Amino acid sequence: MAEPLKAMYDLPFLQQFAALVHSEWEPFDRERFVQLVIGEGWEQLELKGRIRRITESLGTLLPSSYEQALDVLYAIDERCVGFPYLFFPDFVEVYGRDYWEQSMHALERFTSKSTAEFAIRPFLMTETERTMARMLAWAEHESEHVRRLASEGCRPRLPWAPALAMFKLDPSPILPLLEKLKCDPSLYVRKSVANNLNDIAKDHPGIIREVAAAWRGTHPWTDWIIRHGSRTLIRAADPQTLALFGYKNDAVSDMVAEARIEMVSEEAVIGGKSEAHYSLLLCSEEPLRLRIELGVDYVKANGSVSRKKFLMSDKTVPAGGSLQGSKRIDWKDLSTRKHYPGRHRLLLLVNGGQAAETAVMLHGEGIAKEGADSP
Repeated sequence: MAEPLKAMYDLPFLQQFAALVHSEWEPFDRERFVQLVIGEGWEQLELKGRIRRITESLGTLLPSSYEQALDVLYAIDERCVGFPYLFFPDFVEVYGRDYWEQSMHALERFTSKSTAEFAIRPFLMTETERTMARMLAWAEHESEHVRRLASEGCRPRLPWAPALAMFKLDPSPILPLLEKLKCDPSLYVRKSVANNLNDIAKDHPGIIREVAAAWRGTHPWTDWIIRHGSRTLIRAADPQTLALFGYKNDAVSDMVAEARIEMVSEEAVIGGKSEAHYSLLLCSEEPLRLRIELGVDYVKANGSVSRKKFLMSDKTVPAGGSLQGSKRIDWKDLSTRKHYPGRHRLLLLVNGGQAAETAVMLHGEGIAKEGADSP
């Protein structure tokens, strides 16, 4: 099993970093810094907690003046590149709230070494218009890292970060910024723009339908952005979005002549695996763009079900053609999903519509059932 990310902050890393700070600012107490970081509760802290502990330890030992503390960090930041150095922008988030201009400069500088997408958010919450104006200017920056910060930092639902409630309610301030980046030459930036659009789609699907329709055909890069940015709507089989991207939006019976989904075994054990085989025969007289998914209705602790969709194929199929394939289902518990015994329905979905179904009886882990765990 791979080590958790938090393990990168080990004693050699901390000692080496402390020595680097001391080399540029002699009063820095290297031993005290390490003691403060790995003090009470260190082993129990997760990644973000460890980043914050390093930040606060720096705040204790660097000059009390924010500007002077930044000068020390500026003296070493070119030698502190990579994910472990997220505590540089975190330092700005914690100690720079009352120094807006200096903090914007620091985040613009630090983001290319790690990323400032998390640290910018408190500034957006307290001074939204002012900070968005700066991020709109960053959207034209020569550095792809700064341009990405402009998009990634204002995502309404950025993972690992507090949601931006004002942009969940009204995302219109974000749209001019994304407009500037809709044809960015950097894939790094384009992915961020797409993810921002996808965030907005979860609260305002109509806005993203309009954006996708307006941007479509602008450039192949832009077409990729709107396709990736509409993925939540596509997974939800939103009719307008499916039609925009060329998926046939007819009833399943008008597209499919025959459909089957079968299990290698109709029983399974929690912790084991199952395998489903499916086949489709089309009745259309023209090629069809099809999105084939497996829907699994997972049984929850209270007996209700929660559906999860798994993409199996996304392609254009010739007129009257056929399609077949298989999908393996893992019944092992995950951090995001716990399995419970019961009858689990499995659906073959074609452009969001049900074409066929079957079921698996899932038994508790360790309960022996003949043929329950397919290879």
